[in-house]
Amino acid sequence: MNRKPSVTVIIPYKNNLKYLFLTLNSVFKQSYKNLKILIIYDDEDRSDLYKIKKFIKNIKSKKIPFIRIEVNKKNLGVGYSRNKGIKKSNSKYVAFLDSDDLWAKNKLKTQIDYMEKNKQVFSHTSYYIIDDKNKIISNRNAKSVITFDELVKSCDIGLSTVILNLRFLKKNKYFFPKIKTKEDFVLWLKISRNLKTMRGINKKLTYYRKTSDSLSSNKFTSLINGYKVYRNYMQFNRINALYHLILLSFNYLKKNLR
Repeated sequence: MNRKPSVTVIIPYKNNLKYLFLTLNSVFKQSYKNLKILIIYDDEDRSDLYKIKKFIKNIKSKKIPFIRIEVNKKNLGVGYSRNKGIKKSNSKYVAFLDSDDLWAKNKLKTQIDYMEKNKQVFSHTSYYIIDDKNKIISNRNAKSVITFDELVKSCDIGLSTVILNLRFLKKNKYFFPKIKTKEDFVLWLKISRNLKTMRGINKKLTYYRKTSDSLSSNKFTSLINGYKVYRNYMQFNRINALYHLILLSFNYLKKNLR
């Protein structure tokens, strides 16, 4: 029997112990078994590190995937922490998961089977939006095909839904930029320029947690970084950058008013 391709789950961590163990448990329960978990500990305060190691040690007797912790010497941010995870991985695929999000049991299996069958280097899925009490408050549907021209107007790809071919990432030197929010949007835009079309699976396999204190909930920071996406990373002129920022904001409001 052919062995299923390997996947590394990259989880940056900083000061989020309230949700991390729930997140890890959702990975442990995956029906897909050829996986590794790589936690990038990105907190200069080391107080949670012992608790995480203790949690892992206490469940080692159970059938859980291989799990490793990489400790950053200083706080690098989620983007650079994911980059470190990419560089440390040697699997066929990498899957990104934020430390407060959750996965459905068949998330990895559904996506990797799809990518193998259709020879895709990138895929994402639909997802639920949950609050701090795990209550579903909204959802987002993934388009089966999305182009750069569509994506640049509205960021419709959830980070914790994405799986990428590792060789494709490293060959093209695709990494997350140093920006506090929308670092994932920049990466998806760069990849979409290369691939022409990006594939989505319209199945809700991820639970994205929206909290009031999250970086993405800071509207001013989000607007500033949205402008940087277009001006600094997409190299749009000022007028074009502002135009696309207005489009992005409008589409964001439209999605949240549904």
